[in-house]
Order: sequence, then structure tokens, then C-alpha cells
Amino acid sequence: MKLLKIAIGSLIIILAIMLLKYKIVYKVTISGQEVGYVSNKYKFEKLINEQIINKNESNIAYVNISAFPQYKLVLASNSEETNEEEIFNKIDNEAVTTYKLYEIAVDGNIAVYVNSVEEAEATVASIKNDYKAKTDEVDISVREFYTQDINNINATVQVASTVETAEVELLEVVNSQQKIKSATLDGVYFGVKPVSGTITSRFGANESIRDHTHKGMDIAAPYGTKIVAAADGKVTYSGTMGGYGNLIIITHENGIQTYYGHCSKLIAKVGDEVKAGDEIAKVGSTGFSTGNHLHFEIRKNGSQINPQKYLYK
Repeated sequence: MKLLKIAIGSLIIILAIMLLKYKIVYKVTISGQEVGYVSNKYKFEKLINEQIINKNESNIAYVNISAFPQYKLVLASNSEETNEEEIFNKIDNEAVTTYKLYEIAVDGNIAVYVNSVEEAEATVASIKNDYKAKTDEVDISVREFYTQDINNINATVQVASTVETAEVELLEVVNSQQKIKSATLDGVYFGVKPVSGTITSRFGANESIRDHTHKGMDIAAPYGTKIVAAADGKVTYSGTMGGYGNLIIITHENGIQTYYGHCSKLIAKVGDEVKAGDEIAKVGSTGFSTGNHLHFEIRKNGSQINPQKYLYK
């Protein structure tokens, strides 16, 4: 018994001496690499959970930490300092945060992002109720959108924080999409007026200068005014044709063609690929004409249709 007491006393003395030189800490390794020491494993894990995994930030769907820290209880020299902040920052920098937003699209084109499904549904319902005539012609859809680059989303498309803000932005896109639809014939978008001027004769007009109703529209403009392509296409005729005088014909998709007659000068040549807004000719009064103007036609499979359904409304 006496020997046992001596042994216990010696052990206490040894432990006391050791604690004067050493301290108990947790050695931390990440992916097998030692990164330092923390004094309290449980407090450190709580910090990770609260400020990284479950941080209080809007729109977070989840946070992925590629490699969680591993802990081992060790004795370290009292001169060895713990480095909780450094280890925390390393974990935080390597964590990948995925955000969830709700994307509202008009005819498949992204219009605006909002923060919640309730906000998205309220925005769509509100705008459909207030602007029914406009939204009947477009498709408005809502879907979840996930991204790891919330800052880029903020920079390119404003993330709406209120229904009112989203509604204003969404209405702008609805108006734009409706305008595009109303100016589109079988996939051909007539986005540019071919000439700026005054309409002097409309499609279907009965006038003494001709023995039939007008099959196009006339836009008066000064001699030499620039004429541009109304839509993308390929020039399939550039020359003189009877009463049209100097004429450009552009062939578009799905049997759609546009005619530009009475030109003073032809710029585009057969085979040219043109974009809407490209200059193709100059205004003149060639052919059967009573003054400087552009005779403009839209044809579908050879039949003339009213250009004012799509342009000069």
C-alpha cells in the first residue's frame, strides 16, 4: 500500500511537471495535411456549422465542404500557439456555396430572378391580372435556378427583392416579347423599318394611278435616302423589273420575301447575306412612279400580304 501511494504521488508530480511544459490541444488535419491546432474541438465545430454550413445568408440552398477537418487530441508545447482563425478561413475559402433563386422567363427568355417561389407566383399572377391583353400572347414560366456565382447574377440580371420591382422588369420583357411576336411572320422577324418617311399609299388602296388594289405600301422619302433590309435574309434579285424599276428582292425563311422597288441606286448584290438594318439601296422614282418613294412588299409563297401587320403600325 505504501508503495502504491508513492507511485501515485510520483505520477501526479510527473503530470504536474508535464503540464507546466505542455498543454492539451487538438491537432487538425484536412485531406491528410496537418494545418494546425485548436484548443476546443467542439467550439470550433460549432463555429463551422454556424458561420459556414448554416450561415445566415439569403438564397442559400446548401454549402459543400469538400473535406471536413479531422481532430486528434495531443500534447503540444506551451509555446505552440493555436490557429483557429487561420484554419477557419481555409475551410471557409474552400467551401462551395450553392444559391437557389426563382427564374421567371418570357417565351423562354430570362426576364428576372426573384428570391422565393411565393414571390415568383405573386409576380406572375399580378402581371397577368393587370396586363392580361399583353400576357395572353406570351408564355410566362417559373423554375428553380441554382448557381454558385450569385455575384455574377446580381451584375447581369437584377435579383428582385420585391414583387413590385420584379413586376416592372417583367412587364418590360413582356412588352418586348409581344412586340417581337407581333412583328414576326413564320419565324421571320421584321425588326427594322426599311426607310424613314411618310406613308403615301397603303396595302389594298384603290387609286387612279393603277387598275388594281395596291399590293404593297409606299413610303415617301427624299431622293437618295438610305433603304435598309427589314429582316435578315439573302438577296435573290438586284436589278430592273418592269413597273418596279430598280428592285431588290430579299428571300427570308419559310417562303417569305421582301420587295424594295423604285430605287435610284442598288447597293446589295445577288447572293449577299444581309442583316436587318443593312443598307441595300437608295430611294428613287424609277419604273412606274409618281415621285421619290420606296414601294415595299412582303410576300409569303409568292402572295402579297399587308406589310402593316408587321411594320409601320
